[in-house]
Amino acid sequence: MHWQPDDPQLAAEIARLHDAARASDAARAERGGFEPGEDVDDLVRLGSEYLALSPDEAELVYVVARAMGARNIVEFGASFGVSTLYLAAAARANGGQVTTTEVHPRKCAALRDTLNRAGVADIVTLLEGDARETLASVGGPVDLLLLDGWKGMYTEVLDLVGPRMPVGGLVIADNLNHVAAGPYVRRMRPGGGWLMQRRGAMGLSLKLA
Repeated sequence: MHWQPDDPQLAAEIARLHDAARASDAARAERGGFEPGEDVDDLVRLGSEYLALSPDEAELVYVVARAMGARNIVEFGASFGVSTLYLAAAARANGGQVTTTEVHPRKCAALRDTLNRAGVADIVTLLEGDARETLASVGGPVDLLLLDGWKGMYTEVLDLVGPRMPVGGLVIADNLNHVAAGPYVRRMRPGGGWLMQRRGAMGLSLKLA
């Protein structure tokens, strides 16, 4: 039994998105991979794929955000908004805000509807476009950064947001088993100012300096 928010609007949207993500994953597995038009090396792609955190992963993100009292939260790669809603729930409890990013126009349109239905549109700011450009306007200090977008951009987003994070700030990065995340994993090796703990494909990195 997984955690559910007390707010029925938010709980309903979280349940709906998890169901849709499972259906998307099942359909991809049945056809043997991504659609031909989406399996390309292009920033704006995968417009129908959820590629979402699992309920266990999303719950971990929520627990971490709540426990550290994160008030200024940044997310790289919202997709259809599973992780965004968990971050919004934590931010609401902590009296904070979430800034999330998504490059795909279709996903942005769907996410705006989701945020309204969930009743968290006042807590979440969606920045549409390339995060390397849109996140330039985000102010600090940033308490928590979630990396779950284009894996090859993790280090670039970290370079952009990391300097706005205080000592004790936390970065959660998913899909670190992906080859494109290799530069980020190497960046987080001891001695680079971060302390990372891996749990499967997910890594939690504490800013030390």
